[in-house]
Amino acid sequence: MNGLTALVTGGSRGLGLLIAQELAARGADVLICARNQQELDIAQLSLKRTGVRVAGIRCDLTNRDDAEDMISDAIAFTGHIDVLVNNAGTITVGALADMRIEDFEQAIRDIFLTTLYPTMALLPHMQARGRGAIANITSIGGKIAVPHLLPYSCAKFATVALSEGLRAEAAQCGIRVTTIIPWLMRTGSPVNAFFKGDKAAEWAWFATSDSLRFTAMDGRRAAKKIINAIERGDAEIIFDWRAKLVKVAHDLAPGFTANVNAIINEFLPTSNGDLNVKRGIEIAQTANPRVFDLVMEAASKTHQLSASPSLSTNPGQQ
Repeated sequence: MNGLTALVTGGSRGLGLLIAQELAARGADVLICARNQQELDIAQLSLKRTGVRVAGIRCDLTNRDDAEDMISDAIAFTGHIDVLVNNAGTITVGALADMRIEDFEQAIRDIFLTTLYPTMALLPHMQARGRGAIANITSIGGKIAVPHLLPYSCAKFATVALSEGLRAEAAQCGIRVTTIIPWLMRTGSPVNAFFKGDKAAEWAWFATSDSLRFTAMDGRRAAKKIINAIERGDAEIIFDWRAKLVKVAHDLAPGFTANVNAIINEFLPTSNGDLNVKRGIEIAQTANPRVFDLVMEAASKTHQLSASPSLSTNPGQQ
């Protein structure tokens, strides 16, 4: 990565920020984009300490024109982009009965289109240079659907398909595409997740799963694995062992894993018909203090708490 230029979407907080920090630590010049200018400013300060060239671009990647303008601005600023890491996205937690069609449409915009738009805008630049690397951050939820995360899983499945197909078609131009399939990671993401239905109960299971050491991996360790995979030019990387186990089980016995998911669903919160949305940080303060402390510990390290209060009312924010 030393001497290369990398662009990380959704790079102002969470896993995106950790990836940007790891790229900078390895000597890459780093550009990050996000919707929130305050988050970008804070993230840039932390990245500039490494001594590499850093820039932040405010952009709404769900808007095609914005995404294309962002790519043009990034190329104009740096001259070229060697690595694109598509990381932007959101997550909404809740039972299917508490979801509307609009929640699925929003997930497609926030997860799939925020990968598609910058990728398609940058491809001609990489093709003309005859080289480049693209990494798409998907999820184990893009390989096996997860109960109470259906809009998220649907959008991640689409992103996996795009990533795998893109690798096959872009290879002839010298472009390497890596599909990143992580397990749960301790990045503090529950504070910026969105919850529907029985919000307190949904927060409890999601935040707990996302915060304990034996259920979720360290976010910084995940970022290192991601950059290692990009450097090697891997087609796909699945981490950690739990994700690999789930994928193998689903590939070999899809009926079995479907039955297991149905059993898991029985233990998840039941629908209460509340279709309103709340951001995690609005729920967290009334939750289990131990879980709250674990989430806040991770969130403070990855700038998850620097988001504008306006995010709390818009499930489309990244």
